[in-house]
Amino acid sequence: MQLTKLEKRQFEERGFSRRSFGRLATLLAAGSSLPFYNEPALAQFSKIENAPTDAVMINANENPLGPCPEAREAVANIISQGGRYLYGETDRLAAILAQQEQLKPSYVRIYAGSSAPLHQAVLAFTSPNKAFVTADPGYEAGERAAHFIGAKVARVPLTKDYAHDVKAMAAVADAGLIYVCNPNNPTGTLTPKADIEWLVANKPSGAVVMVDEAYTHIAGAPFNTDLVAADKDLIVLRTFSKIYGMAGLRAGAALARPDLIEKLAGFSAGMMPITGMVAASASLESKTVVPERRKKIGDVRSDVFSFLAQHKFPFVPSVSNCFMVDVGQPGLDIVMAMRKEKVYIGRVWPSWPTHVRVTVGTAEEMAKFKAAFLKVMA
Repeated sequence: MQLTKLEKRQFEERGFSRRSFGRLATLLAAGSSLPFYNEPALAQFSKIENAPTDAVMINANENPLGPCPEAREAVANIISQGGRYLYGETDRLAAILAQQEQLKPSYVRIYAGSSAPLHQAVLAFTSPNKAFVTADPGYEAGERAAHFIGAKVARVPLTKDYAHDVKAMAAVADAGLIYVCNPNNPTGTLTPKADIEWLVANKPSGAVVMVDEAYTHIAGAPFNTDLVAADKDLIVLRTFSKIYGMAGLRAGAALARPDLIEKLAGFSAGMMPITGMVAASASLESKTVVPERRKKIGDVRSDVFSFLAQHKFPFVPSVSNCFMVDVGQPGLDIVMAMRKEKVYIGRVWPSWPTHVRVTVGTAEEMAKFKAAFLKVMA
């Protein structure tokens, strides 16, 4: 893909050099894929090759429960129509989500997951002169996209309570996009809604706040679509990959006022997968999937935390489906040792080199985690 003359001029006006054009075009064409992850980086992230079939996979914040029964039925019923584009299924999903969030339909744009709108926001709002502001440790995809195209990046350490330091984030004078994943990935910790409201009200002029609500359903925390409805400089991301168990089916959304939606929409077009669309609609219409799964994940998480506390393993209290454990030594050594026990845990963040991230799996999976962790840490 090549940039148009208009795109080249617009990027030059924002401070990008012509040397950046190739990478800008690559990210523009990639959508939700990750062109800036090389193979060594992927090995440190969540892509696992040739794991044993009986391995415990608690490395990528997936939901082992998979799609709910209603979503599975919807997918099965639509497969025979897989030869049709069926754009109406995307429109239906957008309408359901808008109605549930009390937003106008023009405030909702549907995606195959939430990676694409995150990358597109980096393209739209950051540059060599406008920084991508993120927590440290935090979810790295946006930061890596910014590095890939040559935009500035500002990392802001979490507070002592493991929340986003919104005052420090707002103090980044040249901020273009301020990214808040809430609950945070990897710590699973929550930033109070009042802090997010303060950040939106006190951010630098011209900056946009993006709140990634991938894990908010799991925490049972307040959403921020009321700020979207109030036409604030805010984009909310939603994904069906987590509590809805649709990581492989792909569905997500960006929620924002129309002019912000348009700035993202200019970087992508195309058909959404109809299987993901009907599964997402069915998931939203289910009255039980969210509360039932929130309880299941919470019960397993509490049990694992009791185990860690009993054995005096320091951990960060999480309200999500992942948590961080301080192993007191290079975290990657423990990651690799756990793999020998057929238990695949998450990665290590450079700013927290002795911590490993663990996904909350099923009760049976976490029982295997406990046994392997005791053996490796002995």
